[in-house]
Amino acid sequence: MKKVSLIIPCYNEEQSLPLLYEAICSTAAEHVAYEWEFLFVNDGSMDSTLEIIKGMRANDKRVSFVDLSRNFGKERAMLAGFDYAKGDCAVVMDADLQDPPSIIGEMLAKWEDGYDDVYAKRITRGKESWLRKVFSLSFYKILNKISKIDLLPNVGDFRLLDRRCLDALRELRESERYTKGLYCWIGYKKTCVEFNRSDRVSGKSKWGFFKLLSLAVDGIVSFSTAPLKIATVTGIICALASFLYSIYFLIKSLIYGDPVAGFPTLIITILFIGGMQLICLGIIGEYVGRIFNESKRRPVYFVRECESGKA
Repeated sequence: MKKVSLIIPCYNEEQSLPLLYEAICSTAAEHVAYEWEFLFVNDGSMDSTLEIIKGMRANDKRVSFVDLSRNFGKERAMLAGFDYAKGDCAVVMDADLQDPPSIIGEMLAKWEDGYDDVYAKRITRGKESWLRKVFSLSFYKILNKISKIDLLPNVGDFRLLDRRCLDALRELRESERYTKGLYCWIGYKKTCVEFNRSDRVSGKSKWGFFKLLSLAVDGIVSFSTAPLKIATVTGIICALASFLYSIYFLIKSLIYGDPVAGFPTLIITILFIGGMQLICLGIIGEYVGRIFNESKRRPVYFVRECESGKA
């Protein structure tokens, strides 16, 4: 009998977990041909999330959990799920029920047809501000333009991964992670199922604007060197513009005898070039900072407690 693992990262999800557990149990009951594992990764929750998971574990041995030593972030929590999942395939999903367990059956059917990565594509994005939608879709377009991988728009982490995909992702131990890009980078045979994303059943999203912006920067820096090339081109353009500007004032002064307004010109030039230098240094700093973090080779996460054996 094939085994299916559900990998569910959790951070302060005490209100959602009872409803989620009921939904995934219903899904498992509809697909009795499979053995099931419900693997919850507690990412340093500060509420009673872990106690609720332990309570479910006491009554249902399909429930496993990995309790991380602190909040490492969703990207690293998912890696912990990849490390500890024991299934022949795994479904990655959020704990807030925006990813409906009801479509897992469609994913399994695609998997049985020979697909290794069955990703869920959103038809609608649920309750989300228009500004966030615009920024999200714009980010996907930008990253697809500047990177060598095709990042899938309107696709999140909700997907089914075959064991070979899980093993591939486990080998990628980088600490600065952008998993949506890694799914595409590893390749393998992919297909999609479409769904309408629901609203959160309780609580509010942990992903504020600045966290999403940081994740977008991680995605761009992790999968493209285009910003470095842009910085180089910007430097060349500034140097060329400064040279042409100096020729202009030289001709204006020598031929037409027009006095040059030195102070305003000097200040504008210094501020412009200085600003460009700071922007370019900031871009370089983003890459250097990631090189620095990766060079330390620290473990991606630490586990405080678990009720699951490694695959």
